[in-house]
Amino acid sequence: MNIVRENIGELELSLKIEISESDYQEKVAKQLKEYQKKAVVLGFRKGMAPIGLIQKMYKKAIMSDEIQNILSESLFKYVEDEKLEIVGSPLSNDEKTGEIDFDKKDFVFYFDAALMPQPVIKWDALNVKMNQIKIAAKEVDEEVNSMAQRYGKFETPETADVADHVYGKIVELEKDGSEKEGGLSTFISMDLNKVKSDDIKQLFVGKKAQDKVVFNPSKALDTDTLEKTLRLEKDVVKKFKSDVELTLSGISRITAHKLKEELFNMAFPGGEVKDIDSFKKMVKKELEKAYNQQCQMIFVSKVRKALVENFDAYIPTDFLQRWLASRSEKETNLETIKQEWEEKYLPAIKWEFLEAQIRKIKDIDPTQNEVVDNIKTLMTANAPRPENISEEEYQEKLESAARSIAKDSKNVSQVYERLYAEKLYAVLNEQIKPEVEKISVKEFVELNK
Repeated sequence: MNIVRENIGELELSLKIEISESDYQEKVAKQLKEYQKKAVVLGFRKGMAPIGLIQKMYKKAIMSDEIQNILSESLFKYVEDEKLEIVGSPLSNDEKTGEIDFDKKDFVFYFDAALMPQPVIKWDALNVKMNQIKIAAKEVDEEVNSMAQRYGKFETPETADVADHVYGKIVELEKDGSEKEGGLSTFISMDLNKVKSDDIKQLFVGKKAQDKVVFNPSKALDTDTLEKTLRLEKDVVKKFKSDVELTLSGISRITAHKLKEELFNMAFPGGEVKDIDSFKKMVKKELEKAYNQQCQMIFVSKVRKALVENFDAYIPTDFLQRWLASRSEKETNLETIKQEWEEKYLPAIKWEFLEAQIRKIKDIDPTQNEVVDNIKTLMTANAPRPENISEEEYQEKLESAARSIAKDSKNVSQVYERLYAEKLYAVLNEQIKPEVEKISVKEFVELNK
């Protein structure tokens, strides 16, 4: 068996594989004897059919399978031995190979392959800033109040008050107060705390289930809240100026938890937070962590976009399009891939080549142990440690449970993706050393609308 490589383009290769009878003869003969032992042929006892007859019946099929195995193994070994960084996998060139005649003893097969592009990443040329969020006292107070609500007492009062949550069915009204034919009719859930008009809030005070309230949603709620409440597109919401009639289905009320140690322990288990000042510091720390994780994701997204836009290496397009077609579903043929190439396929392919270069700097793929350790961290954060169990036994049970969860890829996909994102960010941040710009929460929201 012999492999001859020919460079036919900047990155494209042609691999010629020559297979002689000596490469497969021994294995084919062995399999034919096994067939002879098991074959049941009319006119002969089991295992007694002449080898010549067995050859006529099975030799071509056995040869075909064995030659396919030789091709697969030899291609893999050649790529490994030559240390070739190839794109995808070699494709058989049926046109050059021609029709296979298994009456012959020697064969020649042709395969097309392509080497990985080697884009040069010019880190110094990337001008991507890293935002860092400044958490103001107002945001901390708002989050403290929100947490007090989340851990508060839930009730379903008979009548509504100005800070309650109401829900029911609304119907759009004509100017004369009658129901508008073909108008909006839907169930809504509305937080009276978010109603900006005190006069409209007062319309709900004292109302109970089955009571009706007529009000104007566009005067009651800001555009974003109204969009979510009515579940309409923003351009439709902006034009919606009608009054509606809400028939109350129910009322819910949450009495905020008092800011005391019981709340602190529920929000941050462990007993480290003892007073309102340390509680606010912890809340601020968690807000900064959450917002800055978002900043990191946005930074990675911007860097990725810049790298793809400035991709400077030759791409073996024809080969890649054929390779994708060979692996796609029937409805995605070569012609479809060519039509969608620039918009759908090329950006993702460029990023794959860039990722390969980044991995040469540092491995960014999470290991199994990293995934397991992260699952263990999540488990300990969300469940108290059982009593009457030693530290050693607890760690053993924790390790076993985490590894069991990690066996199912569906369970760990989010963990894997988060760890990958963190490792990718770390590499990009180290290479670019971006300028850090501190901004407020309001500025962050405006920048990322």
